[in-house]
Amino acid sequence: MSERQTSGAMTGNSKSSTGQDDKKNNQPEDFDIDMEDPETAKAAVAIQSQFRKYQKKKQDVKS
Repeated sequence: MSERQTSGAMTGNSKSSTGQDDKKNNQPEDFDIDMEDPETAKAAVAIQSQFRKYQKKKQDVKS
């Protein structure tokens, strides 16, 4: 069986979140993405569309 990890607050674990901070610091500050590229705009629209569908489906399931 697999166990799902939960946040420290829910499990009573009092570890600090330094592991997450280390991961953020390892990423480069400047990503080399051309925001003026038409392909970037198409990708953004596609991602947003899928996210909106996901949100709508999630909302419909609750109702």
